[in-house]
Amino acid sequence: MDQLNNLTKRQRQAMETRERLLTSGKCLFIRNGFQKTTMTQINKQARTGYGTAYVYFKNKDELFIHLIDHVMEKMYEVANLPFSPETREEAYSLIHNQVEKFLIAAVEEKQIMAVIEEAIGISSTVREKWNIIRNRFVAGITRDITTVQQKGLAKREMDASLIAKGWFYMNEQLMWDLVTNRINDSVENIANALTKLYTGGLYMN
Repeated sequence: MDQLNNLTKRQRQAMETRERLLTSGKCLFIRNGFQKTTMTQINKQARTGYGTAYVYFKNKDELFIHLIDHVMEKMYEVANLPFSPETREEAYSLIHNQVEKFLIAAVEEKQIMAVIEEAIGISSTVREKWNIIRNRFVAGITRDITTVQQKGLAKREMDASLIAKGWFYMNEQLMWDLVTNRINDSVENIANALTKLYTGGLYMN
């Protein structure tokens, strides 16, 4: 708050304009989809001067990436939950909790998440951004797998990075299916199935 108070009137106005553009952009992307939304529409929706959006964002792809960052904050919080189980049962509980929270976070933002999936298939900029996000998750999962392997809870012969990629891809695909209504199963059932499959293959009996 103090930081905001220290801003000049022009700086505060600039922040407010930027936020208005992002809010308007999110509304239009959800309404029209990624491909059909234009910077001109965003300017009009935000009631900013002609071309103002280009002062803050190079193009709609860049504006959209800022929206992605905001949406992913909840999922990053899930990924950063402490993971240091001492037993297989504790690991199962922690993993199930993470999967469930990850999917719930996606469903809570399902409208914009559906647009993200569309944009990944259209924009190389968004696709590159999603690959960075994906790699961040995979790196965290790899660390978790390595931790439980060192504790003797998981099979040491398993390649941690490969398992991490496969695990995230499964979660990711079911996440897309949920937010686009391609499946109608509950988050709880999906979390149960994924956790059983994952721990059954990776963890020691």
